[in-house]
Amino acid sequence: MPDSVLTGVLADLAAEGDRLDELVAGLSDDEWRTATPAEGWDVATTIAHLAWTDEVAVKAARDKEAWDAEVMGAIMNPTGYVDEMALQGAEAAPADLLARWRAARPALVQTLREFPEGEKMMWFGPPMSPASMASARFMETWAHGLDVADALGVELEPTDRIRHVAHIGVRTRNYSFKNNELEAPAEEFRVELTAPSGEVWTYGPEDAAQKVTGSALDFCRLVTQRVHRDDTDLVATGADAEQWLTIAQAFAGPAGGGRAPKGDDQ
Repeated sequence: MPDSVLTGVLADLAAEGDRLDELVAGLSDDEWRTATPAEGWDVATTIAHLAWTDEVAVKAARDKEAWDAEVMGAIMNPTGYVDEMALQGAEAAPADLLARWRAARPALVQTLREFPEGEKMMWFGPPMSPASMASARFMETWAHGLDVADALGVELEPTDRIRHVAHIGVRTRNYSFKNNELEAPAEEFRVELTAPSGEVWTYGPEDAAQKVTGSALDFCRLVTQRVHRDDTDLVATGADAEQWLTIAQAFAGPAGGGRAPKGDDQ
C-alpha cells in the first residue's frame, strides 16, 4: 500500500492506543484486576496481551530467531499460547506493565515505518504488509479497549477510526464461512455502513442480491465478537447475508463463542 495509507493507519493506531492508555493510567492496582467481558481476562491481562502482540510483531519484522521462538511456542500450545502469554504478562506490577506497553507501541510504529517497501512480514497466519499489520493491530487495540471500557463502566465515544475494522470485517467474509466449515457464497455482497460521523461507507456492487446495512459501529463490534447479532441495528437482505452476520469474524484463529444477547443470564 502507498506510504500515505500506512501513515494514516499508524496515526489512528497511535490515537487509539493513547485513548486506552488514558483509560487505564489512573487505575489503582485493584482496578487493574477488574474482570472484562472476555472470559478469564482482567484489565491487566488485556494490556499484557496488547503489549505482547506489539512486541511479537516487532520480532517478526526484525529478529528471525526471536520470531521463530514465538512460533515454536505457538506450535507447542496452539490453543492456549496467546492466553498463556497474556496471563504471564499480567503477573507484573501494573506500573511495570503499563511501561512495557508504552514502550511496545512506538517500537511497533517505528518498525512498520522502516519495513522495506513492497515486502511482507511473517505472522502466525499469512504474511502481512506493514499497512495490513497496522490495521490488524488497530482492530485488536480498539476491540480490547471496548472490553476494558465495559469492565470499568465507561462509554467510549465512537470515531471514524473504526473504518479499519470495518474494512477488515468485509474482507474476511469468506474466511468467516470457511472457519465455520461452510462454503463461502460465490457472489459479492453489498455492504453499506453509516460511520460515527454520518458518512456512509460502501463495499461491493450496488446491484448485489445479498446486502448488509446499518451502523459501522455495530458492524465492527459484531465482526470482533463484542456484541451479539440480536443486539445490533444491522439489516441483512438475503439468507447468505444473514448467515454471515451470525458467524462474522475479523480476527484469525478458531471461531469464538461471541457474546450473549443482552438480558441473557447465561
